Amino acid sequence: MTATHSDPASLLHEVSAAVGAITRHLSVHQVLEVIVSSARRLVGADYAAIGIPDDEGGFAEFITDGIGEEQRLKIGPLPRQHGMLAAILSESEPIRLDDLRRDPRFRWWPKAHPTMAALLGVPILDGDRILGIVVLTNDLGRPGFDESDTDLIALLASHAAIAITNARLYERSRELTVVEERNRLARELHDAVMQRLFSLRLSARAARKLVAIDPAAAAERLEEVETLAADAIAELRGVIVELRPADLDAHGLVETLRRHVILLDRLHDTEVTIEIASPVDLSRDGEVEVLRLVQEALGNAFRHARARHVSVTVSSEAIVIADDGTGFDADEAATRGLGLLSMRERAKALGGDLDLATAPGEGTQVTLRLDRPDTEEAQRD
Repeated sequence: MTATHSDPASLLHEVSAAVGAITRHLSVHQVLEVIVSSARRLVGADYAAIGIPDDEGGFAEFITDGIGEEQRLKIGPLPRQHGMLAAILSESEPIRLDDLRRDPRFRWWPKAHPTMAALLGVPILDGDRILGIVVLTNDLGRPGFDESDTDLIALLASHAAIAITNARLYERSRELTVVEERNRLARELHDAVMQRLFSLRLSARAARKLVAIDPAAAAERLEEVETLAADAIAELRGVIVELRPADLDAHGLVETLRRHVILLDRLHDTEVTIEIASPVDLSRDGEVEVLRLVQEALGNAFRHARARHVSVTVSSEAIVIADDGTGFDADEAATRGLGLLSMRERAKALGGDLDLATAPGEGTQVTLRLDRPDTEEAQRD
């Protein structure tokens, strides 16, 4: 066995840790990264790769471990389904070779590709369907893989199949949920608000025409405009209240923020952390405003900042969202579509302040200060 941990208890711990790490991630890409790094570590291989085939003779994903980024770029584009990779994809059983170069199925490597000898290739199976392959190799002159290595990676691959399937289902369910929610919201806005806004526009147009010839009639029309506007606002508030996240009622603001951050950390390559310094006491509407503001700030960090780390700090005085990304010119923010206007309006609705600290190359920190009274608190009763 090529792995360095021959102690069975130590090995069992390694396998348990690897399986646990795989199942904690819900992003397909992150699942694949954990699988390939775990496989290489478990058997002490020099190189590891995981490939997910596409329907066009190539690989939709091909992730390596043990090869530096610079060398990987020199190797070139993703491999095709040929040679040993095709052989592993076509077999339902693992392939183990002492020197893959001597096998007739071996074709060739790109010029920058490292020289490899010992190979262990294991398919990731969902029933009879091959989801992908795990490939482990060693440098020339290093020991080959044995039966215990094969059994270990086969066990890992069986758990990987479940994790990949679950991650795909989760991502698909999120996509469907977003689409369904957008469609439902569009219907609600059309049915509840748009018709009233259309009537409001007609009344305003009629009032404009009557101002010069019949001021009294124009005034009546303007009263209609005021009534219609109030009705539209009430309808819109009803839609917004209905959109209150269920987690807020079930868990409260702080726990909802914590769960949201954990989910983002699973779904993105960027590390996302949260620190809870103290509870936050807000009205029901205030909780929705804070949650949406934090979601907007986090969304900006992922879409624009290219950050490696994003942190959320929660206290009764302030909520701080900070990233170590590219930053930007705050004076030009209004033209960048960063949603800052929306966040400032939410902060104002809370009776709080929004501070923005950023500069090109220096990251971004958004601070929602809650030390002013919640203006909506008086509206609870």
